[in-house]
Amino acid sequence: MTLTQAVLPTDSWFAKLALVLAGSFLVAVSARAEVPMFPVPMSLQTLAISLIGLTYGARLAGATLLAYLAQGAVGLPVFAGGGAGVAYMMGPTGGYLLGFVGMAWLTGLMVERGFGRGLPRLVVAALVPATLLFVPGVAWLWAVTPLDLNGAIAAGMLPFLLGGVVKSAVAAMIAAGGWQALRSQK
Repeated sequence: MTLTQAVLPTDSWFAKLALVLAGSFLVAVSARAEVPMFPVPMSLQTLAISLIGLTYGARLAGATLLAYLAQGAVGLPVFAGGGAGVAYMMGPTGGYLLGFVGMAWLTGLMVERGFGRGLPRLVVAALVPATLLFVPGVAWLWAVTPLDLNGAIAAGMLPFLLGGVVKSAVAAMIAAGGWQALRSQK
């Protein structure tokens, strides 16, 4: 059981739609909290995505990130720096954007498979997919820029490793706090 399933007694279509919209809004807002870096900015998106995966489960988290990408593709300024459109998605951050769906889904799947309770397990459920996000991110960066593989790793992974660990731990603490608050109400 995920945290949202425990909190929301209904499994209605409307409730799921509301969660998808709220989650995609959270990712869009977190994209605005950024440190401009070239060619990939540092933002709070992975924190938001980890939190969505930790609380929504695989399918709903994946659908939320697909909705986020669709919003950006049609021109809503939801990406880092207020970016939008298919052309933006094909730029240096495209691999990360596509990887966000897999990150959210895998985080949710890990929660559904037993990593959803207890802070250490929640950290693992957030950290493993966040780390795997570098695979499509760096590969795409390598493919669409003049950087060689080492340069793509240096620009698209190394500066983000420590922040990824911190954001995974923060997302896990928030999710653990949500479970604790739920237990204290019973």
